[in-house]
Amino acid sequence: MQKPDVSYGVRIIGCGSYAPEQVMTNDELSQRVDTSDEWIASRTGIRARRIADPTKQSLTDLATLAAAQAIESANLTPQDIDLIILATSTTDDLFGTAARVQRSLKADRAVAFDLSAACSGFVFGLVTASQFIRSGAYQNVLLIGADIMSRWVDWSDRGTCILFGDGAGAVVLQASPQQDNFLGFELRTNGQDNSLLNLSYNSDRSSFDYITMNGKEVYRFAVKMVPEAIEKSLHRSNLTTADIDWLILHQANQRILDAVGDRLGIDRAKVISNIANYGNTSAASIPLALDESVRSGKIQANDLIVAVGFGAGLSWGAAAFRWG
Repeated sequence: MQKPDVSYGVRIIGCGSYAPEQVMTNDELSQRVDTSDEWIASRTGIRARRIADPTKQSLTDLATLAAAQAIESANLTPQDIDLIILATSTTDDLFGTAARVQRSLKADRAVAFDLSAACSGFVFGLVTASQFIRSGAYQNVLLIGADIMSRWVDWSDRGTCILFGDGAGAVVLQASPQQDNFLGFELRTNGQDNSLLNLSYNSDRSSFDYITMNGKEVYRFAVKMVPEAIEKSLHRSNLTTADIDWLILHQANQRILDAVGDRLGIDRAKVISNIANYGNTSAASIPLALDESVRSGKIQANDLIVAVGFGAGLSWGAAAFRWG
């Protein structure tokens, strides 16, 4: 491939999402574990979550449905897609699921690979996709965030099972010689605190364990480190928090969303939240919230959005972009 003479701008031109039809409310969950709707909602903001049918729905299915919506909303066809990045930690195949999504979409021209960064995956994917576009390597990139967290929760552990749900969201990024809407980012990793949130392989059982998490420490980490990442991503864009139209944080806990917004002096009305209906869907949470807000008319063309992921690794990152 000939090296391009110019660096391309990046536009995000389409979005889509999918959540399984099966809803598990807090009241239904309280029949399986010692908890209640009031206990869960007061501590997390979650009222319900979507659960994929383990006999009928794969991660490939969820990702494909969200991706097809995003491609349609971008006024493209699957044959127009040059690259597919699937951000997930709950793959159908440990060797990768992106190729299965490529096959399912019939996006035969697209290179496809998985990206694993847990709840930070979508933001890490945004940055990765933008670099491929800026270099001139690819014109149209499909980025999907999808996870089936219900596969990996211990339904007897109320500290984790109350939090997670299943879903998928996707966006299409496109090269633009005239316009650059991807404005700035900050990505970070702290492996020293890796033990705070894990889904680890157990050599004694020859299988993976369930999700384990130190919720208090993860909360402290997020409230301390996420505002700094937001400010740095904006600084690189020559912007400030006052310029933000919408803040889309990873939907981990309503208390985290409120605390981060308050710490930065951002009106809570600008902090998008759908955690009450979906819970924590890991890499799917940001694009799912984005798509809902676009389709409802809340997010308009040229709005400044800061998307922020944080979680296992520990990893976190923020990306500032204008919509459309």
